[in-house]
Amino acid sequence: MSLRWQATLLDPALAGGSAVVHCRQQFLVDANGVLFPRDWLRRLELPLASEQGIGYFEGEPVFLFELDSPAAVPGAQWQSLRQLMMQRNDGDLFRMLGFAAQIGTWASQHRFCGRCGARMEQRPGERAMHCPACEIQHYPRLSPSMIVLVTHGDELLLARSGRFAPGVYSTLAGYVEPGESVEECVVREVREEVGVEIHAPRYVASQGWPFPHSLMLGFHAEYAGGVIVPQPEEIEDARWFSIHQLPPLPAAQSIARYLIELYVAQRLGRPEPVLPG
Repeated sequence: MSLRWQATLLDPALAGGSAVVHCRQQFLVDANGVLFPRDWLRRLELPLASEQGIGYFEGEPVFLFELDSPAAVPGAQWQSLRQLMMQRNDGDLFRMLGFAAQIGTWASQHRFCGRCGARMEQRPGERAMHCPACEIQHYPRLSPSMIVLVTHGDELLLARSGRFAPGVYSTLAGYVEPGESVEECVVREVREEVGVEIHAPRYVASQGWPFPHSLMLGFHAEYAGGVIVPQPEEIEDARWFSIHQLPPLPAAQSIARYLIELYVAQRLGRPEPVLPG
């Protein structure tokens, strides 16, 4: 557990501190980074939808300003979390921003009750939105998803989507369907996305992933049979790569990269990497 970033519930009535500004899966950034003086932000009259106390970064209280629209701020620009992860390579910062994105999306999507339409209220001292009209409550939700590295000896089955950066290949991933176990999801998604069969998948590790509500459950599975057939409109290309000649890989902070580097290290007898966060 990192000592730089500690997630906790802070009362927005507290004075001072810093803030991150989030809107529609993007963060406000300037030359100094993503943390802004909170009092300075309040003077800008931003279109604030919600303010959340999210924790401590390097011992300083941090708050989240969730905006209705991506307002223009002189000297600053909006960047996605993926862009920030690629540019800064800071695991603790990524964990903080990932948490902020999850909480900001939850707060934005639960301003009104989905049952009766009344305005929701945040419960004091609790990360929960409450409807005073029909008494329903909504907590930040997580959608379980799986990510799996399929291997065959010294070869890794990697694929790319058109959404990836040019040349980058990664592991396979997908969301768990209602009534489905994660292991069943792994088998189904591999079959759907690349057309091959696998042996029973083995759980490796997990990572929170703001997409915007994902908890990524990482697996490893051995190839059992079949020929690669990429899923149309989902997989741009998929192929086997030797551990000695890998393509450009996902960002270093991602669980996809961890699964790949862990297997390579095990095959080559190298020290095992540590999952960021």
